[in-house]
Amino acid sequence: MSTDMSTGASTGTAAAAESPAAPATPAGAAAAAGHRASRRWVRLWVPNHHGAWAMLLLPLVVGAIRGDLGLAHAWLLLAWLLAYLAYWATSVWLRSRLRARYRPPVVAYAAAAAAVGGPLLLAEPDLVRWGVVYAPLLAASLAFSARRAERALVNDVLTVAAAALMAVVAYGLGRPDDGAWLPGAGLAPGWMLAAACFAYFVGTALYVKTMIRNRGSRAMFAASVVYHVAVAAVFAWWLPWVGGFLALMAVRACLVPRHWPSARPSAIGVGEVVASVVLAVVLTVAPL
Repeated sequence: MSTDMSTGASTGTAAAAESPAAPATPAGAAAAAGHRASRRWVRLWVPNHHGAWAMLLLPLVVGAIRGDLGLAHAWLLLAWLLAYLAYWATSVWLRSRLRARYRPPVVAYAAAAAAVGGPLLLAEPDLVRWGVVYAPLLAASLAFSARRAERALVNDVLTVAAAALMAVVAYGLGRPDDGAWLPGAGLAPGWMLAAACFAYFVGTALYVKTMIRNRGSRAMFAASVVYHVAVAAVFAWWLPWVGGFLALMAVRACLVPRHWPSARPSAIGVGEVVASVVLAVVLTVAPL
């Protein structure tokens, strides 16, 4: 809580103590009830994992741009986002121990994902084969949700892998058959994009843990630094442009938790948005 907010709250409390309480009115009570209902609706229907959107969008968008960009990619993007909403709603439902009030978003988002994704799979039937890869990732991640362990690092890696693979899917979409059983899997640039996204977002998971949930943990800080330095070194040799970006992320992972450990989550989130945009630009222009 900020100093201004604390001061304002204290002042308001003192003023309330010195003056008689204002009588409640039907209009005020109705407004308060409406506000509570609105908040409940948001919690039921809108994901609160704001950082997930960059992870969802970046691999697919850069894969589409570097591939054979077409209308099918917009279709794929919409189906992918609806599938994420269905996954998120299902994870919330599982965490609630299948309480009935959490079921409607599961049904609605799953139906919407099927309505959009079904025709896409009819138009691009080879995409169905990617279900062999995504089904185990989905099942494992939902198992973590059922155990209320969705914040576990292993689950973070599973969801990052699922998102990063969309770079391969998007890069191959609309291209001639590459001979691979999984469409797009025979095209090396798609895997390069996926590897870069995976490396960055796993590092992000570690970095955010050092700033929030595991702040002050020497073990998590060490793991984050070692990981960032290692992937920066690998990509400096493999894809130098990406390696340069990851080197900057390694510097951030070293310095920010030590010198600004109390940074607000909103500031951390803004930093992640900026970093994701920079990586998107790098992956769009870098030679593969």
